Amino acid sequence: VDWPIHERSKGMSDSAHSGENRMTALILGLLLFFATHSARIFAEDRRVRFITHHGVVRWKLAYSIVSLVGLALIVWGYGQARIEPVPLWLPPVWTRHLAALLTLPAFVLIAAAYVPGTRMKARLGHPMLVGVKLWALAHLIANGTLADVLLFGGFLVWAVADFVSVRRRDCAAALVTPRGAIGRDAVTVGVGFIAWFVVARYLHAWLFGVAPLA
Repeated sequence: VDWPIHERSKGMSDSAHSGENRMTALILGLLLFFATHSARIFAEDRRVRFITHHGVVRWKLAYSIVSLVGLALIVWGYGQARIEPVPLWLPPVWTRHLAALLTLPAFVLIAAAYVPGTRMKARLGHPMLVGVKLWALAHLIANGTLADVLLFGGFLVWAVADFVSVRRRDCAAALVTPRGAIGRDAVTVGVGFIAWFVVARYLHAWLFGVAPLA
């Protein structure tokens, strides 16, 4: 059917407007989420003043609310942006397998943030941030749309900046972390592997429509 020109133009305009709305939600969510999680990087003085005047409970409440709103917008905006993706490049198929491989140590490092007394935590200080960097890099390698660059590129830049900032604070405070026990590292590897396998084998395809181990 050959639609009238004005109707086709209207349809293209509506589609473009809808795409802008989706991308706006993703960007706004990232800004809100990173604004709270970057307070100690760029606005430590304001954070301290807020806590001094209003108390740590109100700070944590405001922090949690803004972070949750930002996260909800990220999830919704990214999901909507994937409906009509804006491709920047086309990653080869093998990059999916590389991404799946890189996310395995990422899960282990994130698990190390919650298992006390590991050598990984003693060596890295903040293994979760290292894990987030690996996770973001893996997804950047395997995905080439504008939404992917905004989401995973944003998390990669934030994780690098936050890691540098927090390590500087550790050095300034002369923080010494106990060496840790190798047995706890073994537990961490096991927990990280199980979490990675469950997500990669079952949850990832259900949540995002992509099966990393397929």
